[in-house]
Amino acid sequence: MSRLPFITFEGSEGSGKSTQVKKLATRFQQMGVPCLVTREPGGTPIGETIRELLQFAPHNAGMTPETELLLFEASRSQLVRETIKPALERGVCVIADRFFDSTTVYQGVARKLDRQIVERLNTFAIGDCVPDITFVLDIDAATACSRMQEPRRTDRMEQQPVEFYQRVREAYRKLAARAPNRIVLIDGLRDADRIEKEILGIVSSRFPRLASEAKSKIENRKSKI
Repeated sequence: MSRLPFITFEGSEGSGKSTQVKKLATRFQQMGVPCLVTREPGGTPIGETIRELLQFAPHNAGMTPETELLLFEASRSQLVRETIKPALERGVCVIADRFFDSTTVYQGVARKLDRQIVERLNTFAIGDCVPDITFVLDIDAATACSRMQEPRRTDRMEQQPVEFYQRVREAYRKLAARAPNRIVLIDGLRDADRIEKEILGIVSSRFPRLASEAKSKIENRKSKI
């Protein structure tokens, strides 16, 4: 692979994926690796407007699964073309908090929409922009629900019954089994620092160019001193 990687993080609400996104991005910054962090839904002005509608708008309680699906895909299409692909073409590593696997799991399985339609819409939205590696933070449904009880601003997706998150977990595990070369299942019940260490080890071994990029940045800085 001639460019820096496109890395995505997945998992149910409360899995700790967003924490690991921040940790990996911080580590890359310390290494001098150019890195862009983004999220779904969101990541662009249009996407952030869609995010607010999907998650927090007072009138979204009656949103149908079909409408939800199309809004996620609209946000994703804009994100890919406005942010992700241009960053990768500039030689920047991209880390995304959720991507198309979330739609496969949440809308295709948990919401029980037609999976072929979901897959076609995913393909239409992302084109050839497929992640190089995806980390799925795996936790049981009871733990997910417990973590979501912590005081904070909750969104519509965090107000589902425990059975919903059971379907989410099972779907992610099946995805990982079907795409073992891309998707890595990570035990999300462990200490966040231990999880970070495992993820960094996998990334370093899978993408040796990251190490050479960091070394080059360090040498350039030294030469300017």
